[in-house]
Amino acid sequence: MRVVFAGTPEVAVIALEAIVASGHELVAVVTRPDAPAGRGRKLVASPVAQYAEELGVEVLKPVKPRDPDFLARLTEIAPDCCPVVAYGGLLPQAALDIPPHGWINLHFSVLPAWRGAAPVQHSIISGDDVTGASTFRIVKALDAGPVYGVLTEPIGPKDTAGDLLTRLAASGAKLLVDTLDGIEAGVLEAREQPADGVTLAPKINVEDAELDLTAPAQRVDRLVRGCNPAPGAWTTFRGERLKVLEVELSDEDLKPGELQATKSTVTVGTGSTAIRLVVVQPQGKKPMAAADWARGIRLTPEDHLGPDASPTAQTEQAVQAEPAGGAGAESSSA
Repeated sequence: MRVVFAGTPEVAVIALEAIVASGHELVAVVTRPDAPAGRGRKLVASPVAQYAEELGVEVLKPVKPRDPDFLARLTEIAPDCCPVVAYGGLLPQAALDIPPHGWINLHFSVLPAWRGAAPVQHSIISGDDVTGASTFRIVKALDAGPVYGVLTEPIGPKDTAGDLLTRLAASGAKLLVDTLDGIEAGVLEAREQPADGVTLAPKINVEDAELDLTAPAQRVDRLVRGCNPAPGAWTTFRGERLKVLEVELSDEDLKPGELQATKSTVTVGTGSTAIRLVVVQPQGKKPMAAADWARGIRLTPEDHLGPDASPTAQTEQAVQAEPAGGAGAESSSA
């Protein structure tokens, strides 16, 4: 079967490698345009584009998938099917209609749960015990198309979004190839998703990753793990942002935001029992062990994490923040 693969980030390369190793013919790749990266902000091709170029495969980088030139070229290529993993663009009906077997998406959840851009992160943050991956035919509605295949994956108590996505990318790549095999052989039939059980997983922004230390410890732990590696859970310390990349649950009793440090541990209070900070990243610095951070900043009894709850402090913060405008960044869903 002639396929055109659509994907952009590193996680999609694993599925692309599996397709290359399969019996299907990869005739082209669709990916997002080159984007600025690094300190120099130079334009860099996506991981999928880089891999495809190494293979000598044609790479299409439409600014928008509805561009007439892109649609014309895809029509000329005439793929039988277009497998998709984390492409990041909204496909118009004109593109969906080109391959006879459609666009088959590998999505990292058990649909209809967690439709959207960040299913792995939301499954961890919400405390799910099990997640998985699904292959489905893309339709106009978000992640609502009929499903070909499903696999499940348990979520461990220490799993981060990065850990879970790495496992799902590998098992999902096999699921995607198996789906293509079944479609080509005519033995696999897609089934409509159930109407019940639909949950949404929109992109998680930096604002969503702020820790609420008045929440129970387990909820704080889940947000930290769900936002690792990106965008990174965070709180504030002495008026600056402090990323919290890894924590451990503790049975100690401290007030929310209260800090307690020894030579080897740093503990902070939550709405229930305390948590131990394991890895943090101060603003403008690299990640470091929390104990090393605490030694370097020399904690005082007045120090705490999170915004100061006192009315005076809140008024001072509001006055200081007023000139900046306070506007938050907007996001677009993929």
